[in-house]
Amino acid sequence: MSLTTTSDSELLVQFRNPVTKEKAYTALIKRYQEKLYWHVRRIVVEHEDANDVLQNVLIRVWNGLENFREDSQLYTWLYRIATNECLTYLEQLKKRSSVSLSDLESGLSNKIKADRHFDPNRLEWKLQLAIQQLPDKQRIVFNLRYYDEMPYEEMSRVLETSEGALKASYHHAVKKIEDYIRNH
Repeated sequence: MSLTTTSDSELLVQFRNPVTKEKAYTALIKRYQEKLYWHVRRIVVEHEDANDVLQNVLIRVWNGLENFREDSQLYTWLYRIATNECLTYLEQLKKRSSVSLSDLESGLSNKIKADRHFDPNRLEWKLQLAIQQLPDKQRIVFNLRYYDEMPYEEMSRVLETSEGALKASYHHAVKKIEDYIRNH
């Protein structure tokens, strides 16, 4: 059986076997790396930063996969690690640069505006700028729901928050984004 058609559970069994460990890990990473990259990228904005955070995620996955208890789906566990690494990265960025949250948000917005394809009149760019104005956790909830189309039930396992709180957070995020787009 090919590793690309192997289920996550089968890959986990193979990962726990020293003979097939690296092959199974490579197959898992191939399966989830792109989704994880875009999840991280939407939060930290810059490609280089996203790659750095993703490398930390992959190291944590390698170190923790053997002890993964399969209480949740594998991708839920992966998204939780990626989300936590993003939040850690943003916290470190705030501390390192000793800037206020609003300075950090405008810094992320400036990174978007620095893109050579940036066009302030195009809706997708306004959406990106609006998303950067959201608080970190609200931005993550919005991204998971809007871009990854993750159900609230799954999101509650990733973020370890109630579905009701997530729905409210998403609703507030959408309202803020609509207001931002309307006024800019």
